[in-house]
Amino acid sequence: MRPLGALFLAALLTGATAPCGSNSHPLHGIISSILCPLLLCLPRGDLEVIYPELGDVSCSYIPKCHQYRERISREWGSPRVRYPQADKKYVLMLVDPDVPSRANPRSRYWRHWLVTDIPVTLIFAPPDYVRPTPPPRSGYHRYQLLLHEQPAHEAITLSPEERSWAMESFVKQFRLGTPVASTQFLTKNHQD
Repeated sequence: MRPLGALFLAALLTGATAPCGSNSHPLHGIISSILCPLLLCLPRGDLEVIYPELGDVSCSYIPKCHQYRERISREWGSPRVRYPQADKKYVLMLVDPDVPSRANPRSRYWRHWLVTDIPVTLIFAPPDYVRPTPPPRSGYHRYQLLLHEQPAHEAITLSPEERSWAMESFVKQFRLGTPVASTQFLTKNHQD
């Protein structure tokens, strides 16, 4: 077995990929750095996504223990999002590229959250958040958060409902460019 495969398997068997015992598992940093490239994580900048009891879920998966998967999809409101380098106005998107499933993403980039005109002080939990709710038996879904600098004097409007949308067209239309920060977390239906 390859060394990376053996380490990944050992991490899964010991539960090192999830903060089930505490928010700071001794192997958390090591495993996160291994998982991110394998899962095509989007780590860019220092974007933090903080849920109650779990802490920062950036570039990790939501474990089933302590009913975290059920709580993230039914109980908890929007996460607190923090970007330490904030010095402009921003647009934040939370999308699921795996709708209805990763194997068949025909409704790719399902919009769960779109927040515009985010001020410079960037520790917030804005409204209009739609919780992650992967369908049963659809496997893990990636929930991607993309933070874009909002062009000065640009009014950005979009209907608030969640739905599949052309994210790339939106980014081009409002000249948002490349995200200044991004991350993702994985979860699946709490009954799986």
